[in-house]
Amino acid sequence: MANISVRGIDDAALRSLKRIAKQRGVSVNRLAVEMLSGKPANVAAKRPVTHDDLDTLAGTWTTRDAREFAKAVASFEQIDETSWR
Repeated sequence: MANISVRGIDDAALRSLKRIAKQRGVSVNRLAVEMLSGKPANVAAKRPVTHDDLDTLAGTWTTRDAREFAKAVASFEQIDETSWR
């Protein structure tokens, strides 16, 4: 396999490459090979996406809200045994 050097890359581009490589769990070299070949070499190492769009709602329920919710979903805990035969 051949080796190449990339000269003249600016600091911002290098930081971006390092950040993306870290997110994917691969080396900067592996990332460059993937990008140039168009074939992801280490898809399994890709980290799962974390969603935080509901974070603002966390911890906002009052005790009354929690009690009303528990009452509303209590029937979901009952199992109809005939459904499982």
